[in-house]
Amino acid sequence: MRFFIALEIPEDCRQELETVQQNLQKIIPGVRLTNNNKLHLTIAFIGEQPDELKDELISVVKKAVFGISPFKVTPAYIDGFPNLHQAHIFWVGLKGDIDKLFVVRERIKDGIEKLGIDMDDRRYLPHIAVAKINDNFQIQEGQELSLEKMMMNGFSPIQISSIKLFESIPEEGFHKHNTLAQISLEESSQSNPEPEVL
Repeated sequence: MRFFIALEIPEDCRQELETVQQNLQKIIPGVRLTNNNKLHLTIAFIGEQPDELKDELISVVKKAVFGISPFKVTPAYIDGFPNLHQAHIFWVGLKGDIDKLFVVRERIKDGIEKLGIDMDDRRYLPHIAVAKINDNFQIQEGQELSLEKMMMNGFSPIQISSIKLFESIPEEGFHKHNTLAQISLEESSQSNPEPEVL
């Protein structure tokens, strides 16, 4: 399986991000939008691993979120990888209780490395990928100003109450996501719960 660990985006917040995607497409017509129903906030991409690793990954997530109560993050700005000026991927950055995201990320990274799996050592940037574009893209000054203006209206906070283990399956240039397990933060902050395996 091709595993990753992420937070799902609630429907009301996805609707706000859909407006961002639509405006992005008007400003930069060549973008290919991420399926709005599949928007998520990746915490750790693990990649191709044996199917039987699933239970151990669930255990890693369960330990990582222990003592972490539900929290909120809010979409705040737009950027790109490797950068906004020559982006291959456009993403929405977050503000709010991102310190909890960093704690969970580091715990998960430690747990995964203890399983003998190497993880990306690049600095973790909490983000929601919203679109892709061809490799030869170069942003124009007017487009950059329009993107900044687009993000000034403000967004509703995203309530984070659970973390999921997903399987990623390539599908027409993007990926289909199957939920393998969901671990509740509310429960984990009070006890040592059994995750809901799907």
